[in-house]
Amino acid sequence: MAVSASGPAGRRRIAVVTGSRADYGLLRETLKHLKAADDVELHIVVCGMHLSERFGATWREVEADNFAPLTKVDLDIGEDSAVAVTRSTGRGVIGFAEALPQIAPDIVVLLGDRYEILAAGVACTLLNIPVAHIHGGEITTGAFDDAIRHALTKMACLHFVAAEPYRRRVIQMGEQPDFVFNVGAPGLDQAGLAVDSDRDGIARELGVSGPYLLVTLHPTTARPEADAPTVAAMLTALARFDGQSIVFTGVNADPGNSVIDAAIRAFVDAHPDRSRLFTSLGSARYWRALHHATAVVGNSSSGILEAPAAGTPSVNIGERQNGRLRAASIIDCAGETEAIERAIRSIVDGTFRPDMTAEPPYGRGGASARIARLLREVDIARAFPKHFYDLAP
Repeated sequence: MAVSASGPAGRRRIAVVTGSRADYGLLRETLKHLKAADDVELHIVVCGMHLSERFGATWREVEADNFAPLTKVDLDIGEDSAVAVTRSTGRGVIGFAEALPQIAPDIVVLLGDRYEILAAGVACTLLNIPVAHIHGGEITTGAFDDAIRHALTKMACLHFVAAEPYRRRVIQMGEQPDFVFNVGAPGLDQAGLAVDSDRDGIARELGVSGPYLLVTLHPTTARPEADAPTVAAMLTALARFDGQSIVFTGVNADPGNSVIDAAIRAFVDAHPDRSRLFTSLGSARYWRALHHATAVVGNSSSGILEAPAAGTPSVNIGERQNGRLRAASIIDCAGETEAIERAIRSIVDGTFRPDMTAEPPYGRGGASARIARLLREVDIARAFPKHFYDLAP
């Protein structure tokens, strides 16, 4: 594939947008490959939860990694209402409209399906900047992320998907097959961060003792009325496992997050001897925690994508991840106390014995290197402007 570039000394200027600890963890290995490339001028734009003290001000982790010039776009995340999130998205469009022309990228890389990423996609589209999108073609019917993900697919000219069914779906949406690449899930490339760790060591690092459950629960934005009863049911179930410590990672910034956050904080206050809450564990520590956990519990995509690669079973609660491909190590259950308890207990007592050697649906790593190579080599002038691809009748 021919290379087209407009940066200094013929280097391709690539801007990568990250809005939270979650997507940064998935992007980190790709960023390493791009930073090491002589033919790339890398820029990172941080926004969203990264810039909020409430969510850990995780932009500092990005800065500490020293990948590239850092540009901040502040969406002013505050209240967790739908109206507040909508306003933040609008502020994001304005912020990206001001920031991106200063960078003048050849292409902007966006990952996933969050509203701050949608703001970046809208700005790129109106500024006529080509977009590469990671993790398109997936379905999560339990959240408004589903619509955002598909909208970003239509804004992008390069697509890096995590599985072959997702590639077919992106093409079905009218995207040119030559520019839709099944690379696998980039988050799996960090699995090696846990290789040299031990359970007792990471438990001490987390401030707990013995075996532990790793728990993350986010709002179900398609059915916000379900959040309060779901978190109450989950916490009631977790309280019944005296032999397991509980490690919570913080809720995201979706509408309704305060209900979940308040309930979890009250649980930790009531069970200080065996529970901890972390706003952000950071990539390396999260992978170590994931690798040694008894189970992952909640409704985060990490339980669907990363936990199987770490060899850890998952209890996926409710509808938020409905539609995603599943590994054999995942138990789906309703957001009800008895159902959640049964699922966790089957893992704790060993009656649930999934085949962890089965081929995972999202590959076995290497996606980050593939994405970085394609970002460097694809002839953007062939991919952009886009032309709609019609399926054969």
